[in-house]
Amino acid sequence: MTSDSPVGPPKGDTGAVQAVVLVGGKGTRLRPLTLSAPKPMLPTAGVPFLTHLLSRIKEAGVVDVVLGTSFQAHVFSEYYGDGSKLGLNLTYVTETEPLGTGGAIRNVLDELTADTILVFNGDVLGGTDVREVLATHRESGADVTMHLVSVSDPRAFGCVPTDETGRVTDFLEKTQDPPTDQINAGTYVFRRSVIEEIEPGRAVSVEREVFPKLLADGRHIQAHADHAYWRDMGTPEDFVRGSADLVRGIAPSPALGDRRGESLVHEGAGVAPGAVLIGGTVVGRGAEIGPRARLDGAVIFDGAVVEAGAVVERSIVGFGARLGPRALVRDTVIGDGADVGARCELLRGARVWPGIQIPDNGIRFSTDV
Repeated sequence: MTSDSPVGPPKGDTGAVQAVVLVGGKGTRLRPLTLSAPKPMLPTAGVPFLTHLLSRIKEAGVVDVVLGTSFQAHVFSEYYGDGSKLGLNLTYVTETEPLGTGGAIRNVLDELTADTILVFNGDVLGGTDVREVLATHRESGADVTMHLVSVSDPRAFGCVPTDETGRVTDFLEKTQDPPTDQINAGTYVFRRSVIEEIEPGRAVSVEREVFPKLLADGRHIQAHADHAYWRDMGTPEDFVRGSADLVRGIAPSPALGDRRGESLVHEGAGVAPGAVLIGGTVVGRGAEIGPRARLDGAVIFDGAVVEAGAVVERSIVGFGARLGPRALVRDTVIGDGADVGARCELLRGARVWPGIQIPDNGIRFSTDV
């Protein structure tokens, strides 16, 4: 890998750019789905979630990408290989112990040969134009540029105030009275020399250590703020919403081309007459949807079976799982290979672990059967 790898000329390009994608997390909030696969590899609108991000990076003209892996690292390399099928150069660096965001970035330094390094959090679904973020970095001459998005309720996040020129002035932890609605969106552009300054071999947080120290030292952190689509895909609710937004075209992804609609049914899936698929539902390869089933904002993984009259709303049904006739599944996660019996009702955040069998009428919220 060399610093003169082919890179497109986004807006005043001044040299090669490499990208780093951090995909080492265990995805505990999405269990039981992440017991068998890392979160970035879960099917999202029919392809691994990471593919949507990689396609955005490629669209921006950046082809050299380093994946910082840890949990089930082999899954990434086995699926993507050298990246050539996506038109990318992929390199893999594995953490042997958790290093935090800053430590993970420092851990891939030996693979970084460009002066400009894009860094992405691998569990964020975003719609901002990566070329615009790079342009902001180059035009401002910053040491680090940070993508910020405005959210309706910033109290749940750390917020990032800026001055009138867009220069970052502070990093604030979660507060009930935030001074700005701008939050850290998890995409950065670093000068390589700044990454060199991060202490190697220990856990380091960019938000709590690296960025505050840069500000304290008078270094230049520039914001690229916009109102682009943004969603942290870490919870089942957000995962379902993000998948549906991709299907419906609300969230952009070059990996899906021009396909958009109320549902996405993949090759080899069977949908019986009378079944209703709405709300950005995805039906995976080899899955079977029975007659009169109703799927609204559902994510059905490959090989799953939803039998006649079952209702699935805002829920994820894992690989090879089965929902019996007239089962009701709402705001729920069904693990791989689970078997949910007829007329069961699973509501409000229920999680069924892989391989579990629930008999007919085994769990009910209604009084009738």
